Amino acid sequence: MERRAAGCLRPQPAALALALAAALTLAACKTTTTVTNSSDSSQTSGAKAEGDPHKRAAVRLQLASGYYQKGQLDVAIKEATEATQIDPALAPAFGLLGLIYMDLAQNPQAEDNFRRSLQIDPADPELNNNFGWFLCRTRREHEALPYFDRAAANRMYATPAMALENAGMCLKQVGDNDRAEKYLMRAFELDASSPIAKFQLAQLYLQTHRVERAQFYYELLSKSVDPNPQTLWLGTRIAHAKADGRTQQRLAQELRTRFPESPEAGLLKREAFDE
Repeated sequence: MERRAAGCLRPQPAALALALAAALTLAACKTTTTVTNSSDSSQTSGAKAEGDPHKRAAVRLQLASGYYQKGQLDVAIKEATEATQIDPALAPAFGLLGLIYMDLAQNPQAEDNFRRSLQIDPADPELNNNFGWFLCRTRREHEALPYFDRAAANRMYATPAMALENAGMCLKQVGDNDRAEKYLMRAFELDASSPIAKFQLAQLYLQTHRVERAQFYYELLSKSVDPNPQTLWLGTRIAHAKADGRTQQRLAQELRTRFPESPEAGLLKREAFDE
């Protein structure tokens, strides 16, 4: 499952990434990890692992991931910290601590743990992707790019498009639209099913007044996800830019009716089509 770091679903520990299909909060990041979790399996593993420090640390990490998924961050920190104490070479435990502290906006602790995880395993694509997003969130966008590049280039990474999407969103954040477009197009070419790439490309082309291209990617997006405030507002803005009053009225009415309390409905009320 995927996760968004800002205002979205708590991550399933098998993949702490963005939940676009479920939530489609499209302005935030994607982070990943491959820690698996099951309370029953953890207990069973714990019984087998009593004499093996590496296995004991792995069990602690599983528990930490489960608590993180439930939003019990204090307990997650305790379990992940114990995992690092049992096995100081367990890079994913430091990576998970980085994610938790990032969620808590405790940036020095987050950065320290991300860097420690990468000192142990500098090639790990998920750790690189996650640290790249941390740097992007803390307004060090151009520092983040090498980490996204490293993640995307790793042939063992199951979701390289994710890192490319993150890089594109990060560059959009600083107005570097030319480079953002290149990253997002690469992401789309790798994973044409990704609603994130399609949304971001449609938004970028609208912002840069290439309305027909914005419409093209918006149509692909609207066929792949259920309507939500973000997509309805984007479609309304594109229709407004095209002077397509009929489509604008239809999408605006759907946004007002289905999501009246959303921020996008507020933007519609103010007719803030250029924000």
